[in-house]
Amino acid sequence: MSRVQQITAIIQQRQPLANKIESVKKNLELLSSALNKLENYRDELVDKVDDPKVIGQLKEINTSPIQRNISSELDTLYKLKTRFSRDTLNIGVVGRARQGKSRLLQSLTGLTAAEIPDGSGQHCTGVRSTIHHNPAFETSGEVWFYNERSFLDEVIMPYYDQLKLGAKPITLEEFASKPLPELPANQNGAEVGAKYEHLRGSHINIDKYRHLLRESSPRRITKEEIREYVAQDNLAGERIYYNYLAVQEVKIVCNFPNSEVGQIALVDLPGLGDTGIGDEERLLKTLGQDIDLVLFVRMPKSSGDFLGDVDVILYDIARSALVDLPLEKWSFMVFNATDSNSVLGDNSNLCKQLAADLGNKHINVSESVIADCANPDEANEKILDRVLSYLAANITSLDREYASSCQERLQQIQSTVNAEVEKAKNALGQARQPAETAQFEVLFENIWEELTSGLEGLLRDLSKEVDKYDRDFQESVNMALQECRDDTGVPSSPEEIQKKRDQEKSYENAYNIYLNEIRAYLSQKFLSLDEGLKRSLNRVKSQVTEVLVEKGRLGNFAESRAAEFIEAIATLIPEQLIGGEPSKLKYGFKILAEFELSYRGFVQHRIRKCLDGLTPDKTTLKLKLSKSASDEEIQMQIMNNLKTLQGEAVYQCENALEDLLSEPSQAGFAIVEEFLDRVLRAKGVKIEWRIFLNQERSAVWPEEFELLGERTKLRQDWLAAVESVNQANQLDSMQFIS
Repeated sequence: MSRVQQITAIIQQRQPLANKIESVKKNLELLSSALNKLENYRDELVDKVDDPKVIGQLKEINTSPIQRNISSELDTLYKLKTRFSRDTLNIGVVGRARQGKSRLLQSLTGLTAAEIPDGSGQHCTGVRSTIHHNPAFETSGEVWFYNERSFLDEVIMPYYDQLKLGAKPITLEEFASKPLPELPANQNGAEVGAKYEHLRGSHINIDKYRHLLRESSPRRITKEEIREYVAQDNLAGERIYYNYLAVQEVKIVCNFPNSEVGQIALVDLPGLGDTGIGDEERLLKTLGQDIDLVLFVRMPKSSGDFLGDVDVILYDIARSALVDLPLEKWSFMVFNATDSNSVLGDNSNLCKQLAADLGNKHINVSESVIADCANPDEANEKILDRVLSYLAANITSLDREYASSCQERLQQIQSTVNAEVEKAKNALGQARQPAETAQFEVLFENIWEELTSGLEGLLRDLSKEVDKYDRDFQESVNMALQECRDDTGVPSSPEEIQKKRDQEKSYENAYNIYLNEIRAYLSQKFLSLDEGLKRSLNRVKSQVTEVLVEKGRLGNFAESRAAEFIEAIATLIPEQLIGGEPSKLKYGFKILAEFELSYRGFVQHRIRKCLDGLTPDKTTLKLKLSKSASDEEIQMQIMNNLKTLQGEAVYQCENALEDLLSEPSQAGFAIVEEFLDRVLRAKGVKIEWRIFLNQERSAVWPEEFELLGERTKLRQDWLAAVESVNQANQLDSMQFIS
């Protein structure tokens, strides 16, 4: 198998692992949620329980350290999934400014200083560039921009924090429009001043790049446009570009000179040593999740050099990015060699000396290489070929070592959670089952007898009223009819009719409009009947509630009464009381809770029939106009006709409503009878009552039963919360490698 085929196979083997990691990650999130619910419920129980021993046992359950570990491992799983989901092996190139990393990237990719700015011009911008090998494409790029929020959070805010500049801007507009805060007196020194100048550059030039923060990403760019987004200056050294300030990342596709590289990408990481703030954080993030192997690039000065603190610090920064995998197993040190023909002089001996000194400085790498980074042949043969061979031989074992470290910690979490689950299962102590069971059965039979008798008695009382006028509805009907008589909507004077005639151009038009207006005015009066119907039904529901509270001892379940109480009980009853069967008891309470009497559904259609006389096309009292009739006569005819028609309509409505006055009583009786059929008479419903009241017995009989009786809702809910944690904590759900 060729090296290219090896790399392709490695990438293909990673993909299924990424899917397994995603499954473990989702399960870990589920476990975190279950632990959070358990802890919240534990806090509720601590406030409700009055047994000091139980309270002490509940407080012994401590999930906070577990949650912190879960949060850490979720971050690791995200990095692992990102690593194994990539379709390339990524090589990160790291180095301080002017060590030759840009020249190395040029040599390996075939790109030039036009696309990869090097030390011959201004300092690197800090824009991360990922360069993919793909022989099938012309050189081009994609640009990802910050949005306004991420630009503020990731680029600007760190300056305010580190330089102690006070209140941070909330919006980009605030940052752009307000003067930059002055440096505090205790913030001094050349480095601090240089950092402040970086921020000032972002501030004074914001109008030159701000529009890009609103652009969608990625933006496709040509080879010739790449420099405009990664550099500050053009090839002539003129500082004319500011786009880079808005750029988060650039991805470049090109054809590497070495055709044997396969699915490889080179990542140009920010050059450390500049005074910009945030480079180190970006380096750590990229190394932690996007890099398979690191190339450190170091160019010794020919005049004399040594491995100093800056080299050790850079190495330690990189080492801290991935603690699960020792950096010495996935890093190379490249000493950038220059010969006597170089303007920099011959540093070859110093390269050898520094390479030999790496161990003394505790800079441990897989291999060290000495090569001229500016020479494409040397860079490919001495550096890239060795790196690719190393990756092909070792990356699978490195992946496994990294993943195994995470999986071992997940197994430790699983073991720790098991211990907390055992404590939680026993936290409420043992219930006194036998005596309480017998006591419950006696109490249940008493309450069943009382409840049945009370509800049946209420139904008998309602049946006696079934043909009688409903007082609430009758009262609202009388009020509406009186309102219709007192406020007819009929024009009160001939002058008013004259104005309407002039407005509508004829008496006939005016008459028809008056008919419509009076009909609408009259029908509106009856909308108030809705309140009477609601009062009537609420009175019946209140009577049912009274029985449930007094005879059924359900008063502790809800503070509200009447319709709201019925609804509260319907909500409280579980969907299933007997496994696999929808609850008949819950259904009965829902029927009663949701039943309504309304004007529109109960009365409106009957009222509308009584209003035909006020409809122009249907009225029997047409306007009779004669040529000899004066305006005054016509106006009086209109007024009299309207009074007559309005009066007849009210009379017909009164007769129609009189026939309905007993129907709310009939409806109330019918819904209560239906309720009793569902909650007392249906087959198996007594068993459901027994189960429900057993679950809630400490609320029904608080003096007879302790709060944490074995079958109480509190205990059941607690054990259900514990079981949710247990189900999410299965060992096989934590494993993604065998």
